[in-house]
Amino acid sequence: MSTQSAQSTTGQVLEFELGAETYCVSIDYVTEIVDVGDLTQVPNAPPYVEGVMDLRGRTTSIVDPKTIFGIDGDADGKRIIVFDPEIVQTQGAAGWLVDEVFQVVQITPDQVDRSPANDSGSIRGVVKRDDDFVIWVDPAVVHSEG
Repeated sequence: MSTQSAQSTTGQVLEFELGAETYCVSIDYVTEIVDVGDLTQVPNAPPYVEGVMDLRGRTTSIVDPKTIFGIDGDADGKRIIVFDPEIVQTQGAAGWLVDEVFQVVQITPDQVDRSPANDSGSIRGVVKRDDDFVIWVDPAVVHSEG
C-alpha cells in the first residue's frame, strides 16, 4: 500500500467480534451501538438480512455480516452496530449483528497492510497488532454490493 493511500485509510476504528475473529470499521460510519431487540422477519429478504427493527422511529435492516463474509456460525449476535444511513443509500438504515463490540482505537498508516484477498474492495486492509491482526472492512462497499 502506498504511503498516500495508507494515510487516507487511517483514523479511528470500532473493533468488534464475528465468530473467532476481530474486525473493525471506521468510526465515521457508526451512529450507535444497541442491544439486540425483537426483529421482524422480512419475507423474500436476502439471506444476509436477519430482519428489521424500529430504532428511534426508523425502520432499520439488521444484517448478519457472518453470512456476507462467509464466516461459520449462527447469527447469534448480542449487539448491533448501526450505520449512518448515508452509506446504504439504496437500502435505508442498516445495522450489523455482531457477537461483541470491543473498543474504538486510533490506527496509524504503518499499522495497515493491504488485504491479500480483497476481490470486491470490501476489505480496506489488515491492521497489525503486537500478536494479532484485525480485519478492517468497509460497510459502504459491502452494502453497495448487496
